[in-house]
Amino acid sequence: MIKTRTFLFQFLLLCSPFFLFGQQKFTISGTIKDAKSGEELIGANVYVKNNPTNGTSTNAYGFYSLTLPQGKYEIAVQYVGYQLFSQELDLVANQKIDFEITSSSQQLKEVEVKAEKDNLNVSSAQMGVTKIDINEIKNIPVIFGERDVLKTISLLPGIKSAGEGNAGFYVRGGGTDQNLILLDEAPVYNASHLLGFFSVFNSDAIKDLTLYKGNMPAEYGGRLSSVVDIRMKEGNMKKYVFTGGIGLIASRLTIEGPIVKDKGSFIISGRRTYADLFLKLSPDEAQRNTKLYFYDLNAKANYRIGPNDRIFLSGYFGRDNFSFNNLFGIDYGNSTATARWNHVFNSKWFSNTTFIYSNYSYKIKLSLGESNIDITSKVQDWNLKEDVQYFYNNRNTFKAGFQSIYHTFVPGVITADDSSGFASNEFPKKYAWENAGYIQHEKEFGSIFKLNYGLRVSSFSLVGPGDFYSFDTDGNITDSTILGSGKFLKTYVNLEPRITGNYMISDNNSIKASYSRNVQNLHLLSNSTVTSPTDRWVPSSNNILPETADQIAVGYFTNFHKNKFEASVELYYKWMGNQVDYKNNAELRGNELVEADLLRGIGRAYGIEFYIKRKVGKLTGWVSYTLSRTERSFDGIDNGKWFAAKQDRTHDLSLVGMWEFHPKWVLSATFVYYTGNAVTFPSGKYVVNGQVVEHYTERNGYRMPAYHRLDLGLTWNRKMTEKRESSWNLSIYNVYLRENAFQINFETDPNDPNRTRAMQLALFKIVPTITYNFKF
Repeated sequence: MIKTRTFLFQFLLLCSPFFLFGQQKFTISGTIKDAKSGEELIGANVYVKNNPTNGTSTNAYGFYSLTLPQGKYEIAVQYVGYQLFSQELDLVANQKIDFEITSSSQQLKEVEVKAEKDNLNVSSAQMGVTKIDINEIKNIPVIFGERDVLKTISLLPGIKSAGEGNAGFYVRGGGTDQNLILLDEAPVYNASHLLGFFSVFNSDAIKDLTLYKGNMPAEYGGRLSSVVDIRMKEGNMKKYVFTGGIGLIASRLTIEGPIVKDKGSFIISGRRTYADLFLKLSPDEAQRNTKLYFYDLNAKANYRIGPNDRIFLSGYFGRDNFSFNNLFGIDYGNSTATARWNHVFNSKWFSNTTFIYSNYSYKIKLSLGESNIDITSKVQDWNLKEDVQYFYNNRNTFKAGFQSIYHTFVPGVITADDSSGFASNEFPKKYAWENAGYIQHEKEFGSIFKLNYGLRVSSFSLVGPGDFYSFDTDGNITDSTILGSGKFLKTYVNLEPRITGNYMISDNNSIKASYSRNVQNLHLLSNSTVTSPTDRWVPSSNNILPETADQIAVGYFTNFHKNKFEASVELYYKWMGNQVDYKNNAELRGNELVEADLLRGIGRAYGIEFYIKRKVGKLTGWVSYTLSRTERSFDGIDNGKWFAAKQDRTHDLSLVGMWEFHPKWVLSATFVYYTGNAVTFPSGKYVVNGQVVEHYTERNGYRMPAYHRLDLGLTWNRKMTEKRESSWNLSIYNVYLRENAFQINFETDPNDPNRTRAMQLALFKIVPTITYNFKF
């Protein structure tokens, strides 16, 4: 296997003009760690101090490789929020050096040094990418006081919240299902708790979050709009640490520490809401018998089994449970498990082998007197990945790999008591096999131009056993096929090229341009205005073609005022094929032949994004604004005319500020404004046989009212001893009591039956929350 990989990369090098000749060169390689916890740092910079352009960055596992001519150097290591570290080195042979750097609570004089290198937003080849600082978001006020990485990214340009308090989001005109959300490389199919008001990600367990807005590297695939790559903490290698928080509706506890000091560690993090406990105090029996809670459990362990090998085991398990008076209930959640093996072949070769399990399921319970009905559904994946990274030299890095996923779809299993009057039934399962291979190359041409390009080849096969049907445009069955186990019905193969270029105008100014093509073979069917846990995932088939998206983007990036500020302007245009929508009056749930009620169409999205951020100082924060348009066209809807997608918003503005007015006190504020979503409202009504029937004209021809809100937060940080610290956080959601429309319903005016009135539902007027956080 190693010989095959070596030959592949040697062949690519021989076919390219990237030969480098000169004096003898050697390589230093190793990992960059937090000196206090021993955690590897992702994206840390390693470079020659008097020549910052001669450097590299750590990968997703903290590994770096830097090749230099023989000689003496001062090697610098830098990471956001950490003190600059440097070490003199006499390079006369290949060396393995692990660096440990110390976090810094203040920047002060380091700002002058950082100006040399802290400009990755300008100098990196990738565009449309954002990294979230987990420590930074702890002061941002959010609803119910629960820190939430998914709600934080909705404050960035090009990313739009799915609605009031909702953890779902839209990226550059895509739907919520067109975002690939990964937790330690495992896909999370439903990232929301409590119907969207919380995300499933406990911030205490998260180490790093990277977001790609359509221009993702070739190693990622399977979704059209974005990738959210979330990495869990590995656990403290040095000592045992306990952290947690107690809020009004939820509490958290995290335990981490060494298995063997500096060789292995673990972390276990749990969170649970307890609104149901307060309901037990209600005088109303129905409320006492009502359940309303969710819980999360994150766990991870790692161990170094040698100087070049490390294994990781991680998992997530979370469920939501809601039931009303034992009459109705829904239980849903995700389970993931990841096993990884990191291997360093030598100073230039790094590999990661991953085996992943992912499961999303829900169960609905109905009680009809003495009878019970259960409805269950799930999506299950088994996934094998292999990624290899080759650091040819400081100006050429290659990456290649493959992925193979076996999908199982269980649309619905109905289990009913004989006395219920309903028949038990099981909709046919569907099976699919998804494969992909990729190769990508990042090349630096001197100090002014970088190129990152790659190709992903993906295939998707619908396999047996099962009964499969074909339909005409009216939804009538035209053909049927009975397929045996392991037999292939349909296979789609697609090429997905990606390329990004960066031209450095100066040390702190650059222009970037990119093109990417993405393909999606899993589709979420929903005819509701908000994300529901019972929305249905279906695979590409003989009736549903793979969705495609081609995106071009260009942007200007700059840092100024000694790198205290960063700013960017990005323009994009995305055209989408084989988009899936439903016919008018279609029923998606409980429909075995749901593919007969679907339409295939096209889409387009375009816009301009503005972003400016102050990174250091007592006052930090950012302003983001997006001006955009998102449209769809289907032959079976409005005669093929373009109409606004439900996620279309002309204007989207976010202002985030954090002011450390005292070493122990931080005041924060968030203001958001956006155009109301496009919706379909009745244009009139008529009476048929004494029944009022609403008349609908164009799809999404109306708008919800504009949304705006101001949130405030105040944090008091206390450091009681060297090992013990705590904080109190007070946040107020929707300070000026804006009644934003969550839903608008139409009903007959009781005072005039000939008139119809619109009734607006607003969820939250104002929500104050207080949370206590601790660490020892």
